[in-house]
Amino acid sequence: MRAMVLAGPRQPLAMRELPDPSPGPGQVLLRVRACGVCRTDLHVLDGELPRPRLPLVLGHEIVGVVESSGGRFAPGTRVGVPWLGWTCGECEECRAGRENLCERAKFTGYQIDGGYAERTVADERYCFPLPERYPDTEAAPLLCAGLIGHRSLRMAGDPRRLGLYGFGAAAHIVIQIAQHEGRSVYAFTRPGDDAAMTFARDLGAVWAGPSDSPPPEPLDAAIIFAPVGALVPAALRAVAPGGRVVCAGIHMSDIPTFPYDILWSEREIVSVANLTRRDGEEFLALAAKIPVRTTTELYPLAEANTALVNLREGRVKGAAVLIPCAD
Repeated sequence: MRAMVLAGPRQPLAMRELPDPSPGPGQVLLRVRACGVCRTDLHVLDGELPRPRLPLVLGHEIVGVVESSGGRFAPGTRVGVPWLGWTCGECEECRAGRENLCERAKFTGYQIDGGYAERTVADERYCFPLPERYPDTEAAPLLCAGLIGHRSLRMAGDPRRLGLYGFGAAAHIVIQIAQHEGRSVYAFTRPGDDAAMTFARDLGAVWAGPSDSPPPEPLDAAIIFAPVGALVPAALRAVAPGGRVVCAGIHMSDIPTFPYDILWSEREIVSVANLTRRDGEEFLALAAKIPVRTTTELYPLAEANTALVNLREGRVKGAAVLIPCAD
């Protein structure tokens, strides 16, 4: 099979011919139909997440068709593979229903080879059946941008006025859920990114502006998707007393010092870590019900490096998706 392989941190991916993976007990062998390109892939590529498996096939928003199965899925079934690829099931966190915090967890496209390839294997317990209404390329972003976005929104509480910092793959999904729930969304983008501001307004944001400007009225909560630590004090200044700032990324640059008075009045900062299988089941059902619509830009597998560069530079509208198989 063909795969785009990461040999080491800060190196471009290289196309390689690899043996088809062989599934073990309880695993599915998948023919990959689409794989989303996520900012977490950039963090792995840049060496910002420690101790990845190397060499490594990135990609954790995988839509694939089962070729062989451990029993849960029949051959020919379409499934989705998310970031969470395995947990121990034995630790205190797992037994308490917080498998997203399992210290022994393994993650797709990080410790487990992912979907920047024509085939992959996955633990069938962590795969999701996908709603039929979504074509492969439109389903892929739901598997991380959607899942983490949905978990972040739940962590935000019940805000009437919600700020989204960084308007990319996750935010363009979250805004649809928030509007479905009757919330007003305020979108913050890179200063000068008029295209992202227009995209946010087109999706229903009541206000869109640069991240270095305050919103027109105080927010009840804000979610930070951009991996920029300086946005934390900016978001604290934007939320009203009692408001909450949710840091949704797996990595963020250092948060600068800030005066206590912007945290005072019972404002809160919380982080979101990974996802649970229950998150996936709940979100995918909700996405199909609303229905959430994903905006995608498509790239052949060989152009994975181009997709990553475009994502890094903010040139992707919605989500970037790789198409590994031509047939």
